[in-house]
Amino acid sequence: MKNPIVKRHIVIVGGGITGVTSAYALAQQGLQVTLIEKNRYPGMETSYANGGQLSASNAEVWTHPSTLVKGLKWMLKSDAPLLMNPAPTWHKLSWMAEFVAAIPKYKDNTIATAQLAIQSREHHFAWAQAEGIDFDHKREGILHIYRDKKGFDHAGEVSKLLAQGGLPRRAVTPDEMKAIEPTLQGQYYGGYFTESDSTGDIHKFTFGLAKACERLGVKILTEHQVLNVASNGQTATVQVQHQGQSETLSFDSIVICAGVHGRKLAEQLGDRLNIYPVKGYSITVGLNDATSQAAAPQVSLLDDETKLVTSRLGTDRFRVAGTAEFNGIDLDIRADRIKPLVNWVNQCFPGVDTRRVEPWAGLRPMMPNMLPRVGAGKKANVFYNTGHGHLGWTLSAITAHQLAGHVMASVQDNGRSFLSPAHA
Repeated sequence: MKNPIVKRHIVIVGGGITGVTSAYALAQQGLQVTLIEKNRYPGMETSYANGGQLSASNAEVWTHPSTLVKGLKWMLKSDAPLLMNPAPTWHKLSWMAEFVAAIPKYKDNTIATAQLAIQSREHHFAWAQAEGIDFDHKREGILHIYRDKKGFDHAGEVSKLLAQGGLPRRAVTPDEMKAIEPTLQGQYYGGYFTESDSTGDIHKFTFGLAKACERLGVKILTEHQVLNVASNGQTATVQVQHQGQSETLSFDSIVICAGVHGRKLAEQLGDRLNIYPVKGYSITVGLNDATSQAAAPQVSLLDDETKLVTSRLGTDRFRVAGTAEFNGIDLDIRADRIKPLVNWVNQCFPGVDTRRVEPWAGLRPMMPNMLPRVGAGKKANVFYNTGHGHLGWTLSAITAHQLAGHVMASVQDNGRSFLSPAHA
């Protein structure tokens, strides 16, 4: 008698945007998927209140020499766009050394990131339409604004790289900027406009896609804290704690999508994953009256000087996000880091009432070369989809698609026709 064919069972650790998109892509391949998330709902940490941009136009990686110069200049300014805690740690030093080593690949990595972002958006749009996900999607483009010639000229060089990656964007004059977004106040040298970019609410998208995953048969274990992971190359085990009780679960393969916590999990699996947590802040401004709603922008912005991005979420919310803080795993919301975001709104959109502002902080999982880690680990049944940095949502759909390709190739290569080891 032949053994029955059993679907290969994959566990994904982490229920943020990369974990949920990974679960969706793997479930579409007919695999049995379990997603483990420590919070009560998916998308409650870094995927909760980011800048809201699906922005191929923001594909420029940070490994440019000017980043080092700005970082040193801003080190002692508490309200600087980039803030580095000067206290040394081995992790921070090793990350910075690899960051510097990646500078020669700045152009290649920027082009590659733009290509990924363009491919990713098609999956995002198709999935949202297929699953009926309402995430305040706004396809009004993204306007990059520059206050001086130096910043504008650098953007021109970046545009050449983006064009090599397949992304068109056009230079615009201050008058054209005003026509694109009439509510924007202030004096600007010029801008660049990317009509194909869009915005939305990442939490709504993640939560909606998680519901779609469940309809596809994905088992989502929320409020399960992962204590340890292990693999012998054939079986992966995950020790979890739920409601005070611990148990060890077994699977055929494991995918790490745990953001800044992935580094320690990778160590347990025999891999080096040099992710550093780079804190970003956001504010969500409640547009509680008609005047504020009319005074807030419809078009998404990126202010190059302040490194702030914006998105209009529905009728009554305006999101402003940005800054980068190198301070380890620290989610404290500092008033001196939130104040510049509020001041920016007051300056650029003085008609918006900022009495009701919801602050938030999240940790971007960043690799030194600014490229996500997608693919297999040292052991045959270990995979990674993480390290997306400041473009987590923008790149998540294409990296989930790539991950599915790696997993399916592994399944096919072992010659088991989706048989679990116990049934082979």
